[in-house]
Amino acid sequence: MREVRFLLNNIMKTYLFRIRLIYFIWVLFFIGCNSATDKFENQSGNVVKVVDGDTYDINIEGRQTRIRMYGIDAPERGMDFYKVSKNYLVSLCDGNQIRVELIEKDRYGRIIAKSFLPNGKELGAEMIKAGLAWHFKKYSKDEDLSYYEETARQQKLGLWSSKNPIPPWEYRKMNRSN
Repeated sequence: MREVRFLLNNIMKTYLFRIRLIYFIWVLFFIGCNSATDKFENQSGNVVKVVDGDTYDINIEGRQTRIRMYGIDAPERGMDFYKVSKNYLVSLCDGNQIRVELIEKDRYGRIIAKSFLPNGKELGAEMIKAGLAWHFKKYSKDEDLSYYEETARQQKLGLWSSKNPIPPWEYRKMNRSN
C-alpha cells in the first residue's frame, strides 16, 4: 500500500510540475509577444523599404519591422495605380522620421499602426486624400478617413479617375478563387 501511495504521489508531483512548466512557458511567450509590439508604440524611425501603398519596413532602434498602415487598403501588385500609390508613399516617407503609433497585431502577426510625419500628418490619411488608397471600413470606423475618401472620389483623384476601380479586398478575393 505504501508503494502505491508513493507511486501516486510521485505521479501527481510530475503532473503538477508539467502543468506549471507549460503555464510558465505560456506566460513567457505572451510577455515576449507583447514586448515585441510595445517596443514600437509611439517610437520613430526611418522607413527602409516601401512594400506597397499601405505597408512599409521601418528601422526603430536598429530593428527592422514591417508596418501595415491602419485604416487603409492600397492597390495590390498588378492592379491599376499600384506603382503610383507605392511611389507616393515613398515620396511622403523620403528622408522623414516616421512616428509609429501601435494599434494592434493582426491575425498574421503584422503590426498595424498609425504612421505620422514630423508635421503631424498621418500617412494613411494622406494616401486616401491623394486618391491612392481606400478607407478599409471593415477594420476602421474612422469618420475622417471616410470623409477623405468621399472627397477624393468626388474630385476624381488618383484611382478614382478610373471608371470602376476594384477595391484591393475584392481583387485578392478574385485571385484566391482563381
